[in-house]
Amino acid sequence: MTINTKSTMAAISATKRISTGIKGFDKLISGGFKPNSINLVAGGPGSGKTIFSIQFLMKGIESGEKVLYITFEEKRKKLFEDMQDFGWDLSKAEKEGKFTILEYTPEKVKKMLAEGGGVLESMIEKSKVKRIVIDSITSFALLYRDELTKKEAALALFEMINKWGCTAVLTAQEEAIESDTVSAALEFEVDSIIIIYHSKIDGERIRGIEILKMRGTKHPSKTFRFEILDKKGMCVYSDKIIELDK
Repeated sequence: MTINTKSTMAAISATKRISTGIKGFDKLISGGFKPNSINLVAGGPGSGKTIFSIQFLMKGIESGEKVLYITFEEKRKKLFEDMQDFGWDLSKAEKEGKFTILEYTPEKVKKMLAEGGGVLESMIEKSKVKRIVIDSITSFALLYRDELTKKEAALALFEMINKWGCTAVLTAQEEAIESDTVSAALEFEVDSIIIIYHSKIDGERIRGIEILKMRGTKHPSKTFRFEILDKKGMCVYSDKIIELDK
């Protein structure tokens, strides 16, 4: 039997996925995110967006990748302290050159777009960054009052990330996930939209995660329960479907 090595490698490449590192979640999305995709994670305050993001980056570090975290809101010291609860030593990863954190203002990102990437692009290319998180895109979007300008700026940002060859997670803070919120999120034309809920059901706070959209990926349309556990981070239970009043 003759094996076509080139065809075999192409097939492997076509099915390659980027693991999120979140237990139970990857199997819902064919093994992980598509390479070089841009993924939006939306949820209210305290829902777990930052934990999702850092867990995604830590998986990259474990896989030998360089990662970048751009924050508009989190303070470096507080972030590092909070993530210690999950056993994630960001300070050590930073000292080893595996993790880079940039405390950017939305205005700096706006300037970066005008400059076509600037210093940030040079750093990403030099360090060979493979995963990037922007937390949160909501602050950036508020710089643009006109909807068309907002969309053009978002597309410019996405084109830049794609040029860098990174798989990205962008967070968006939403007080309530409603139909108009979903429509606004879709305007960003991201590759996937993941909604995180922290809702009260029968007097109890329940955490849920929903894959609203993911291009090129067959995924369930249910909302699954998840927990945030010490030393483990987010754990999604694919066998626990919950009903939320959205």
